[in-house]
Amino acid sequence: MNERATYHTSPEHFPHGVPVIYHDDYLVVLDKPSGLLSVKGIGADKIDCLAVRVASAIEGARIVHRLDMDTSGIILMARDADTHRELSRQFQDREVKKTYIAVVGGVIEQDEGLIDIPIRKDFDNPPRQCVDYEKGKSSQTHWKVLERGRDRTRLELKPVTGRSHQLRIHLRELGHPILGDDLYAPQELQDMVSRLQLHALDLTVQHPASGEQVTFRVDCPF
Repeated sequence: MNERATYHTSPEHFPHGVPVIYHDDYLVVLDKPSGLLSVKGIGADKIDCLAVRVASAIEGARIVHRLDMDTSGIILMARDADTHRELSRQFQDREVKKTYIAVVGGVIEQDEGLIDIPIRKDFDNPPRQCVDYEKGKSSQTHWKVLERGRDRTRLELKPVTGRSHQLRIHLRELGHPILGDDLYAPQELQDMVSRLQLHALDLTVQHPASGEQVTFRVDCPF
């Protein structure tokens, strides 16, 4: 039996419309486009998703974490159950390092900071999340200004936790919603751009087979 590869190889088949950034016998790393679901939703119109496209092209591929439908960038999948288990543990134990780029409305004067605001599901307004200091889950995001414009600010975001919609709701609570955010931004900020201005720039994990720290990156498209 051949030894399984822990270095980049080219897959025999490629998932439709989802660029493969890295592929070996354990991992698949992809550049998810904005507008594509990570996993299937409810209803016939929500069957098409990254998980289905990749699994149909690359044997064994299964989802480890998710990006919001309108968020683009780096997403990682496992190719077997043991790899999935180990990568899931790394995410759960907060050993995975992630960097995002966001463009928000307004000019932020402070250069950097930490947002520490607990959030939970907003059961009255799904799929939204809401702030809840009594029942919400602890959520932290480090942010740093990269560039200031006349009416917007480009940020580097490093989430400590990985709650659903964390970056979107944290920046709204900071007073600077992400441009194009159809859940948490006012209409005028939604209309300023053609897509959500949130991108998963890079991701660092420990390779489950080699033990090596590996970082994957996809340049921001906006």
